[in-house]
Amino acid sequence: EVMSPKELQKDLNPLPWFGSQLTALTIRLLLHSLNLLHAYASSSQTRVCPSTSYAPSRHKRSYEDMERQPSKQKVPCSGDADGDSLGCGEPKRLETEGPAGQQLMSPNCSPSFDLNFPLPGERGPACLVKVYENRDSLKVNDVVEVYGVLSVDSMSSVTEERDSTSLFLDAMDCADPVEEQRVHSPPAYLVPRIHVLLMHKLQHINPLIPISLQEEEKKLFVSSFMLELSSVRAELLGFLTHALLGDSLAAEYLILHLISTVYARRDVLPLGKFSLNLSGCPRSSQFPCHLYRILQQLVPSSYNLQMTIQNMNTLGFVPHKDYTSNRLVSGVLQLANNTLLLIDETVLEQGQLDTAGVHNVTALGNVITWQKVDYDFSYHRMEFPCNINVLVASEGRSLLPSDCQVHLQSEMLPPNMEEYVGNLLTAVVPSLLNKFRVYLTLVRLLDYSISDEVTKAVEEDFVEMRKSDPQSITADDLHRMLVVARLLSLSAGQTTLSRERWLRAKQLEYLRKARLQQQQYVNGHEL
Repeated sequence: EVMSPKELQKDLNPLPWFGSQLTALTIRLLLHSLNLLHAYASSSQTRVCPSTSYAPSRHKRSYEDMERQPSKQKVPCSGDADGDSLGCGEPKRLETEGPAGQQLMSPNCSPSFDLNFPLPGERGPACLVKVYENRDSLKVNDVVEVYGVLSVDSMSSVTEERDSTSLFLDAMDCADPVEEQRVHSPPAYLVPRIHVLLMHKLQHINPLIPISLQEEEKKLFVSSFMLELSSVRAELLGFLTHALLGDSLAAEYLILHLISTVYARRDVLPLGKFSLNLSGCPRSSQFPCHLYRILQQLVPSSYNLQMTIQNMNTLGFVPHKDYTSNRLVSGVLQLANNTLLLIDETVLEQGQLDTAGVHNVTALGNVITWQKVDYDFSYHRMEFPCNINVLVASEGRSLLPSDCQVHLQSEMLPPNMEEYVGNLLTAVVPSLLNKFRVYLTLVRLLDYSISDEVTKAVEEDFVEMRKSDPQSITADDLHRMLVVARLLSLSAGQTTLSRERWLRAKQLEYLRKARLQQQQYVNGHEL
């Protein structure tokens, strides 16, 4: 994931035959499903052998050996542990113990060197990618696959690197501050270098689906899956209905939310987004936390944000420029496209937001409404577009904006939610779970269009709806129904809107509004 590709950095050991270059700090993408990580590992058909032209002076563990070590899983649902201020917001991820050399002092790097991860508590590999061609095509938060030459200096060469670096800086008469040198030139054993030979952007990051769906053999994969798409959708609907405690209507809208994406922008309006507010979540059972455990098994990239007063006041949501080290400090909202961001509002208690907390709430609102993040450069702000699927779980109506609110009507409340979710995940066979993952990614990539005939029929239908109920039917309702109809069509594998799907969208919206009105009448206040 490219963190700050526009920041040009001086290479202290340049390759003279390559000319100018762009250095981009990259991190491992947040693949928070262990099954997807295993799928990536098993999909590799070759093993990279070390070069025989270099014999290190002492044995060092390879990266493959480190990855084969038992991993640590963080799936706690309580926020009482040390360092876990996010509660169950710590997603599941693979972690490995760093090499012993990381604990040693270095001329350019302290033992607690900041790798500039966007999420608090994140651990994993980071590297400096040297790009020599097509540099202008890179954008912030792009997900790219690179092939190149890996450069990892051994611990014994740190002193030599320091000496050569000093000579190079003296020759160039470089006046960069010490802090900037430390940040931009960390030791290679901590932050390896990759000199890119081939690079391309990824349309998706699901290892179960071919990277490109344009080639002929890849189209065969799509056509074969389409034959069983209806049955997979029915199974997924039943699975999510159980996850939502028996609420099939909420499960329908959750599927639509998971396959939504920004497919175009008209001026400042992002088209295709479908942020969802799931209200009525039981707070006592930590339901949002357990729901996240299920959803992170379905999507390749996700994060659970605990909306506590402490997190809102202390976390950095928006990336900002650090002029001392001359780098862009990443923020929580610096996420890759189509990342599922579940915001748990049930943990919000009474308290006061400070200035930073108010700015963070505003940043969340901008992501939900406009799908943008305003990077802070102190003297000015710069807008960067994003494509994040935001799901807000709350007790009542959320404090944050949303495209659609669905009130949860649970038919049951298990006495032990952790055991219930565990049994639910165990009951799903891995092959079916993989089909769920393929389905959610594949239907999102389908093209969609509306014929002139259907467009005219929708316009006439909306006019009739306005005549019968002019007070409650607005232009926003029409826009929402069109979005729901589009997502319903894609969820069924259809690339055009049919009369049947339009009527189904109207029915879902009628049931959703009726439920909200009923809840408003019961509680006596607006939801």
